[in-house]
Amino acid sequence: MDKRIHFFSQKDVIPSSVAPELLGIRGRQANEFAELKFPILPGFIIDSDLASAIDAKAVRKDVRTLLDKTGSIVGKGFGDEENPMLLKVVISPNLAVSTYPTLHNFGLTKPTIRGFAKWVGKDFAAHEVLFLIRGMLAIEERIKELEANDRLREDIAAHLKMLDRALGIRGPSNELGKDDEKPVKIDKAAEFYMDFYAKYFPTGFFDGAEEQLMITLSEISKMFQMDDQNDNDTALMIAPMVYGNYGKDSCSGAYFSRNVVTGEKTLQGSFFRQTFNESDSAGQPIDKIGPAYLKELQRIAWTLEDRFREIRQIRFTVENGKLWLIEQRLVDQKSTQADIRLILDLAKRKIISNVAAIKSIEPLRLNEILHPVIDSSSVKDLKSWKGGIAGAPGAAIGRAYFSTEALLEALKTAQQKGADTRFILVLESSFAEDVKAIEVSAGVLTAEGGYSAHASVVARQYGKVSLVALEMKIKGKTAVLGDLTFKEGDYITLNVPFYGESNVYQGTAKLIEPDPKESGLMDFIELSKEFIKNFHVRCNADTPRDAALALSFGAGGVGLCRTEHMFFQADRINVFREMLLSTDPKDRSKALAKLQVMQRDDFYGILKVMAGKEVTIRLLDSPLHEFMPHNDDEVQTLIDHMQKVKKVKISKTEILTSVESLHEFNPMLGHRGCRIAVSYPEIYAMQVKAIFEATYKLRAEKIDARPEIMIPIIMNASELKLIAYGKKIEGSSYTGIVDIEEELRKAKGAKPVEYRIGTMIELPAAALGAGEIAKYGRFFSFGTNDLTQTTLGISRDDFTAFMPDYTLFDLIVGNPFSTLDARVKELIALAAERGRLTRPDLVCGLCGEHGANPENVRFCMDAGLNYVSCSPYSVPIALLAVAQAELERASS
Repeated sequence: MDKRIHFFSQKDVIPSSVAPELLGIRGRQANEFAELKFPILPGFIIDSDLASAIDAKAVRKDVRTLLDKTGSIVGKGFGDEENPMLLKVVISPNLAVSTYPTLHNFGLTKPTIRGFAKWVGKDFAAHEVLFLIRGMLAIEERIKELEANDRLREDIAAHLKMLDRALGIRGPSNELGKDDEKPVKIDKAAEFYMDFYAKYFPTGFFDGAEEQLMITLSEISKMFQMDDQNDNDTALMIAPMVYGNYGKDSCSGAYFSRNVVTGEKTLQGSFFRQTFNESDSAGQPIDKIGPAYLKELQRIAWTLEDRFREIRQIRFTVENGKLWLIEQRLVDQKSTQADIRLILDLAKRKIISNVAAIKSIEPLRLNEILHPVIDSSSVKDLKSWKGGIAGAPGAAIGRAYFSTEALLEALKTAQQKGADTRFILVLESSFAEDVKAIEVSAGVLTAEGGYSAHASVVARQYGKVSLVALEMKIKGKTAVLGDLTFKEGDYITLNVPFYGESNVYQGTAKLIEPDPKESGLMDFIELSKEFIKNFHVRCNADTPRDAALALSFGAGGVGLCRTEHMFFQADRINVFREMLLSTDPKDRSKALAKLQVMQRDDFYGILKVMAGKEVTIRLLDSPLHEFMPHNDDEVQTLIDHMQKVKKVKISKTEILTSVESLHEFNPMLGHRGCRIAVSYPEIYAMQVKAIFEATYKLRAEKIDARPEIMIPIIMNASELKLIAYGKKIEGSSYTGIVDIEEELRKAKGAKPVEYRIGTMIELPAAALGAGEIAKYGRFFSFGTNDLTQTTLGISRDDFTAFMPDYTLFDLIVGNPFSTLDARVKELIALAAERGRLTRPDLVCGLCGEHGANPENVRFCMDAGLNYVSCSPYSVPIALLAVAQAELERASS
C-alpha cells in the first residue's frame, strides 16, 4: 500500500505520524471524527504529496483494495450492478476558502444506473447523474481554462449554466436535449444524459465504475499540476455516498445539538423518511426517530459541543438501518440565551474554565437576552417598514397613541373595561412630561433625535423599546412611515434588534418574552462578579422598583437618582406647579411640605432596597418651564387643582403668563440645576430634608442607608461651596446642606449619619476647575451626556440631522453619545487627576448611557474611576465588560 494513501473509518484512525497538513482540512476533520469513534462513512485520503502527481496505473490496485474494504463496511460494492456503492471525491485544501466544485455520485455508469434506480427511482437517479456531470464539467472547464482552450471552455460554461437550472428541479429536463430532435423519455433519461455529455470527458467515462474513478482522479491531478495557485498542499478524500431514500429503513435529517432559541439541552431538528433530503417532504421531530438512533445522535451532538465549545448543527443519513454522520458545522443563527446556557453547562462540568466562559460572550449581546424578541414566523404576512435609529432594543406591540394625554386616557379606559393595555407612544419628540406615558407604554416611536435623545434614554431606563424613525410624518391622529399609514388606536409592532435593521410592522406579531433566571443570565452575572475587584457598576434608578430590578441584575448601588422624574407623576405634577405659581411664601411652604412627604417616601424606598450600598441622589436639575402645562388639557387640570386647593379661581391667562415668564431660549444652559437652588433655595432645602428624614427613619429601623447628595450643573467651586455649606452676607444668608441636616437632626433628636456631598461634572469649566471644586465635594459623577454636548457643541436631540453628512466626509468617528469622544475622555481624566490632587480619597464615577458601552467601561477603569452607572437593563452588560477588562488586565 502506498504510504501516501490513508484509510479511515469509525474503527480506523490515521496514525499521528502522518503530518496533519498532508490531509487538508476535510481530511483532518474526518480523522478527528474517527478518533471520536463517530459513525462516519469509511474512506481514504490521497494526501497532498501524491494528489498532484497521481499515476492511475500505479494507484489502481491500492484504490481497488480500499474500495473493497469500504464496500464491506457500508454493505455495497463499487461497480456492483444491483447494489452499487457511489462515491464522493472531496478536494481538501489546507485553506478554508475553496472554489472547488462538489463532486458526488462517482460509480454511476451505464452498467450501474439501472440497479441504482431500482432503489431510489428513475427520476432521482437521473437527477444524480446530472449532479455527477455538473461536478466533472466544472473540473473540465477549469482544465480548458488553464489550457487556454477558450472555445471549448465557453461551450462547457454554457452547459454548466443549463445544468444549474436543471438541478433546481427533480427529474429530467428537456432543456438539456433541446439540440436533439428526439424527445427525452423518463425511463431513458439517465442514459441519455450520459450519452449527451460523454464527449466532454475522456473516453470510457461512463463505461465502468472503476474506470470512471481513475479518470476522475487523473483529471483532478492534472488540474492541480497546471494550476499555479495550487502549491501541492491539497489532498483528495474519497468516501461513499449514502441516501435517505435507499431502502425501507432509511431517512435523512439535520438537527442542532441543543435548542438554538432557549438553550435547553435537547436535540432540535427534523428527519425525513424515505427522502434524500428535506426538499419536498414533511419532516418529523428528531425525538421521534427511535430510541437507539436518538441515543447515538445525542452522543454525537454533545461530544461535538464539548469538543468545539459551541452549538453545532449535524446532518445524518440512515440507509438500510445504518446511521451515518454526514456533516457537522457551527451555527450562525442562535440566541444569546442558547450560548449562555451552553457556556454555563460547559463551565459546570469543567470542560471550560470560568475565565473562558466570561470571555466567550460579547457584552452587548446581553441586550438580546434582556428584552422581548419577535417570533419571525408571526410577521410573514404583516406590512412593514425597515430602518430607523435604535434607541432601546427589544420588541413591543400595542395600539398607537400620539400624545401622552391620549395614551394615559386610553390606558385608564382599557383598565376599566379589562381590555388590552399595551400601547405604543408615537411622537415627533418627547419631553420630561412624557415620561409618565413612556413608563406605562410598551414602547415609543419618535420622529426626531437618536440614540441619546430623551425618548431613547428614558426608554432604556424603564426597559421599554425605543425607535427613532426620522422619515415619519405625523398629521393630527395619523402617522405615515414609508408605505405604512396608521391611525391613533391602530396596532403596530416595533422590532428593534441590537444588531441589524429595525422594523415597524402594521398589526400584531408574536413575542418571545425574556426570562433572566431561566435564560441563565443571573448565573452568568454571578460568574462575572467573581472577577470584579475594585471597580463597580451602579444603576440609574428613580423608583424603588427600578432599584430592585437593578439590584437583581447585580448593581452595586445607585449612581444616579433623577429627582425631577418623581415630580411628573399625575398626583404630583400639579402640586409642584402649585408651588411654582405661589407668590405668597406661606402658600409655597404648604406646597413644599406636601412634596417633601412624597420625596421622603421615594427616597425611603430606594435607600431601603439598596441597604448597605451608596445611593447618589441628584437634586432638581430640569429647567422649571418643563414642569408647566404644555396644552389646554393640562392648563385646565391645573386650574381645577388650584381652585380645589386654594379655593380661588385662577385664569388661563395667568397660567400662560407664568409659563411665559419661565421661558428660556436655551434652557439646557439656562436656569437649571444649582442655578435653581440659588434662586429658589427652598426647593433644594425641601429635597435635602426629605433625604435625611428617610435616612433617619431607616437608621432607626437598623437599615444601613447611605445617601450621597449630588449638585448638578456646577461650573465653579463657589457654587458648590454655597449650596453645600451656605453663606452669610450683609442683609442676607443662604442655608447650606450641612446646616439643613444639622438643624433637622437636632429637631428630630436623631443620631448623626454618614453621607457625602458631591457634584456632577458636566461642563468643561467644571472639569478644568476640578481641583478647586474637590475642596467642597467628596465625589465627582461625570454626566457624560451633557459633558459631550457642552464639549462638542452638539445637541444630542438634534445631531442626527447632520451626522450622515459628517460621517460621509469622515468629520467625526462614530456616535459621540454612545462612544466617548477623545476630548471628553481627556476632560474626564484631567478632572479626576486634579480632583484627587486636592482630595486623594475622591470617589469618581460616570453616570449615563455611556456607562454601558464596553469601550467606555475600559476607559473609566484605565482613568482611575471607581464605577459606572447605567440603566437597570444595562447593568449586566456593564458588569460583563468590567469582568472582561479585569481579565485582560490580569493577563497583560
